[in-house]
Amino acid sequence: METPAIAAPAHIVASAARRRAILCVLGASACFAVAAAFVKAVAGAFPTFEIVAFRSGLATLATLPLLWRIGGLRALRTRRPWSHVWRMIWGFTGMATSFYGYATLPLATNTALGFAMPLVLTVLSVPLLGERVGWRRYTAVLVGLVGVLVVVRPWGGAADALPLVPAAVVLFGVVAWALAMISIRKMGEAGESNVVIVLWFSIGSTVMAAVLTVPVWVTPDPLQLAALCAVGVISALAQMLMTEGYRAGETTLVAPFEYGAIIYTTTLGLVIWGEVPDGWSLLGIAIIIGSGLYIWRREAVLGVRRS
Repeated sequence: METPAIAAPAHIVASAARRRAILCVLGASACFAVAAAFVKAVAGAFPTFEIVAFRSGLATLATLPLLWRIGGLRALRTRRPWSHVWRMIWGFTGMATSFYGYATLPLATNTALGFAMPLVLTVLSVPLLGERVGWRRYTAVLVGLVGVLVVVRPWGGAADALPLVPAAVVLFGVVAWALAMISIRKMGEAGESNVVIVLWFSIGSTVMAAVLTVPVWVTPDPLQLAALCAVGVISALAQMLMTEGYRAGETTLVAPFEYGAIIYTTTLGLVIWGEVPDGWSLLGIAIIIGSGLYIWRREAVLGVRRS
């Protein structure tokens, strides 16, 4: 007779799932950082839209098996086409401006400015989603915006402040990402599945990038082509790891580990390009991260109270 398998205790299974989730999110953050480094490496030779086209195109290829698994092209049917259009426009804008930022700003600085997105999302959720935001979160937003100013330092001299145009473009992209998140939240509340939202964005951003790339196309050599493909492949891997991390663990557990990207991009920027954040940049980054973590914590607490 076969010996029946003995199930592991529930707390051991839960602990293993949490460790898996954390490792997936840390791995995703590392992959995003490596992809950003590839973007920075090729940015001087290619227009931003061409880099976005490779990233989006390869990500779309990675999602095609998922599309066929859920029913093929019929799965893309939606009753909210204009919601998808706006999500694609804002998401594409956020991606393109982020890539532009990696080309023109230090890796760690661009990553830190991107983490200001939860601050903008908190503000926009009031008029666009009808949410109520208390004084604690408003205070955290104001503190976080102070951190953004410390990083950018528009009052500094040319040698001290960040280039204002690239910084402004990246911050505009942060607003665009927040609007994309609001679009996603609205579609989710209306019953649109996450798979359909992801697929429409992946396909739509590929088409938009391809169209915008045609007039500025630069033919890559084999090594450059490998680097451009690496952006797409590594980004797709990062997205899969991030999705698995949030699937396997509670959002309240795994979300803070996304900030590992700051460590990774700081290290890559230092080792490859000799980018050393000064004291003001480090202070601003710490303020942005601290504010973001506080807002995340408040959302978690309020979510528990609502449930």
